[in-house]
Amino acid sequence: MTISPQALEIADKVEAFVRQVVFPYENDPRRDHHGAPTDELVQELRDLAREAGVLTPHIRADGSHFNQRETAVILIKSGLSPLGMLACNTQAPDEGNMYLLGHVGSPDLKERFLKPLISGRARSAFFMTEPADLQGAGADPSMMITTCRRDGNHWVIDGKKAFITGAEGAKVGIVMAKSDDPDSKGGACMFLVDLPDPAITITHVPNTIDSSMPGSHAEVTIDGLRVPADQMLGDAGEGFKYAQIRLSPARLSHCMRWLGGCIRAQEIATDYVNRRKAFGKQLIDHEGVGFQLAENLIDIKQSELMIDWCAGVLDTGVLGTVESSMTKVAVSEALMRIADKCVQVMGGTGVTDKTIVEQIFREVRAFRIYDGPTEVHKWSLAKKIKRDWNHAHAH
Repeated sequence: MTISPQALEIADKVEAFVRQVVFPYENDPRRDHHGAPTDELVQELRDLAREAGVLTPHIRADGSHFNQRETAVILIKSGLSPLGMLACNTQAPDEGNMYLLGHVGSPDLKERFLKPLISGRARSAFFMTEPADLQGAGADPSMMITTCRRDGNHWVIDGKKAFITGAEGAKVGIVMAKSDDPDSKGGACMFLVDLPDPAITITHVPNTIDSSMPGSHAEVTIDGLRVPADQMLGDAGEGFKYAQIRLSPARLSHCMRWLGGCIRAQEIATDYVNRRKAFGKQLIDHEGVGFQLAENLIDIKQSELMIDWCAGVLDTGVLGTVESSMTKVAVSEALMRIADKCVQVMGGTGVTDKTIVEQIFREVRAFRIYDGPTEVHKWSLAKKIKRDWNHAHAH
């Protein structure tokens, strides 16, 4: 699929908004205890985005999504600032949750739960990951221990979740639980819930290396959560399939947004090394500095190409699990190299909060882990290599 002039125009508007309006907010003191922007700050920025016509720019006025290649050019621009994606309502987990609801949700569920997300008036959380000390679902969703059971016209959910991004302050929740109900065939189910709910208790909100996402990454206990049957997302037992519908494009969206952040870090580092002198010449003229930024340009371009390739595959209707795994590995590792080199060439300034480069470094370091760490994706790809070999040599 091609990239429409409309998408390119919106991307330009998003870039202008983020550079002109959002950048000045990056030093705004309205932050919570772990450094994430408060909901007050987010709503103020979203009001400005709404006025500028760039709120939820990846979804058209009629509710349809731009294709993935078009989404890429828009989300990369929103990621030029960690606040940009929040201001424009393209951030995780909401962007991925909007995508899932848009593809699986019934008309009633879309009206009740998706509409507030698109409007930017509500945040959401995706309750899938579970605590490691309980041997629950992490990178392997099949290990899920949170359960759901049918009780008349309701489902009752019990369990624990961990690293639930944005749970604190969210108004919409997508809860994933495993069922032994015969209709579920031993699979998982997904449910839409209004938050907060007294049956869902946030037990701990840890400080983490990243700080861009409101609500951070909470640990949660679910005790006797009763959900009406008509708030099940899709069909019983199909939760793992729906998770893949969400996760493949969500991995790619992370690549898009943080590529934007690394483009910004490269701009800042480039300005720094062209202005500062050492040992009788500009820093850029020292090969040890200039070569690092040259390598960054290569990684930026390769990341752009990987994102565009994977987006093109998803746009054909293919689930794209393999392609998104390859892209997540390649791009997250490339972005880590870019962010690291930007910090390095800026020396002491690079590790301070004088610029946004230090935060982008931290955010990208976390990105190498969430939505599947590099090692899990490589393991999955190696399994595919083995399967393909066995199939080719079966006879």
